[in-house]
Amino acid sequence: MDTAQELVEAALELAARTAKLKFEPPVEYVYRPLEYAWRPHEAYLRRHGRGEKRVVFLGMNPGPFGMAQTGVPFGEVKAVRDWVGVQAPVDHPPREHPKRPVLGFACKRSEVSGKRLWGWFAQRFGTAEKFFQDHFVVNYCPLLFLSESGSNLTPDKFKGDAADALFAACDTHLRRVVADMRAEWLVGVGAFAEARARQALLGHGVAIARIPHPSPANPQANKDWPGAATKAMLAQGVWQ
Repeated sequence: MDTAQELVEAALELAARTAKLKFEPPVEYVYRPLEYAWRPHEAYLRRHGRGEKRVVFLGMNPGPFGMAQTGVPFGEVKAVRDWVGVQAPVDHPPREHPKRPVLGFACKRSEVSGKRLWGWFAQRFGTAEKFFQDHFVVNYCPLLFLSESGSNLTPDKFKGDAADALFAACDTHLRRVVADMRAEWLVGVGAFAEARARQALLGHGVAIARIPHPSPANPQANKDWPGAATKAMLAQGVWQ
């Protein structure tokens, strides 16, 4: 079986394992882009997931204007459409917050984290094909969580049985992705992704690194984030 097909099956399994999880308040809405945005997600896996990858970048979970719209990790619309080269129809979650509609590739809001991350790769590698020869990007958790007001809730704050079940499914998926791709490095985008990777991949022979998260909520990211990320990659020996 080819690597892309392995990734497709792993994503379907992750979607199935997380489909029936119930979360307590303040979580009021759960978006599952591996279901309603499956077509672009599958296109991403099949186009760029072929073959072994030396480096896998790991994000935390979908953003409301990123993967929640496009089905691609850090999925800022323009970056996904114009550089990653993926575009496909997107449906709707069963329950949508009125302030956070899923518009798919018609979404006019830009996800800053995705714009920065994919822009950094474009600056360094030029083409998506060159980047994906040796690299891949995946999210740890496939779900977006919203409060009653529509604010974004991130899984780094979650505790309890639902969180344990969610993290168990995500750990299994991460181990499978890394094994399928024969990855040498897992680079956590931010502290949470790095911490989850260190726990999930302990004893699996994968080197763990970290770059600062590109979110504008991270003060470190708002002053030459590409330079800081590149410096971190070189200092840890991921890039030469």
